[in-house]
Amino acid sequence: MKLYSDVGAQRFGQVLGDLLLVAWIWLCVELGLLVHRMVEALGTPGRKAAEAGDGLAGDLRKLSTPIGKVPAVGDELRAPIDSAAGAAGKLAQAGRDQVHAVDQLAYVLAGVTIGLPVLFAVLIWVPRRIRFSRRATAAQKFIDNAADLDLFALRAMANQPMHKLAKISDDPVTAWRDGDRDVVTALATLELRSTGLKPPHSGNKASLRDEKVPENGT
Repeated sequence: MKLYSDVGAQRFGQVLGDLLLVAWIWLCVELGLLVHRMVEALGTPGRKAAEAGDGLAGDLRKLSTPIGKVPAVGDELRAPIDSAAGAAGKLAQAGRDQVHAVDQLAYVLAGVTIGLPVLFAVLIWVPRRIRFSRRATAAQKFIDNAADLDLFALRAMANQPMHKLAKISDDPVTAWRDGDRDVVTALATLELRSTGLKPPHSGNKASLRDEKVPENGT
């Protein structure tokens, strides 16, 4: 699979784009973590309220036990203390509920802060890179030697803008049919560059894929 262009300017743009995507993801993650910390800090009062409520409820329950042992009036003295302990417990639970809600909000906001910008960037850049890789990989299979330039010259006449073809020849179709190698090479180079490839040297009859030796050795 071919990931990067053989054309210098195009390859530079691809590498720069990939690096910018990685940097953008890192920036979004850092921003999301910052948002999470900031929102989570809003739960501090709830945590303190929960700690204070639990502490007060525990102290009141400890106090309630010996008071309840007072003869005759123990139960009457104990009732308001138990009620106060229950109220303190409810305060602690309210604090915990607030902390839970803030934590959930912090995760949601952090996820949105990270997810949406990253998803937007990936949907813009990654499909473009995949299309390039598929085209370049497929095109590379058809370039064995200079003779294969005819195919890409033909594709250039079908795909490339007219003003670019006119710069190569006033009548590129006739030149292609007549086998004008200069025009064929120029047309093929135009098409190949659009797919991120460079044409083979005219004197090079070896395959550009000579590293892939056939299994039968022929």
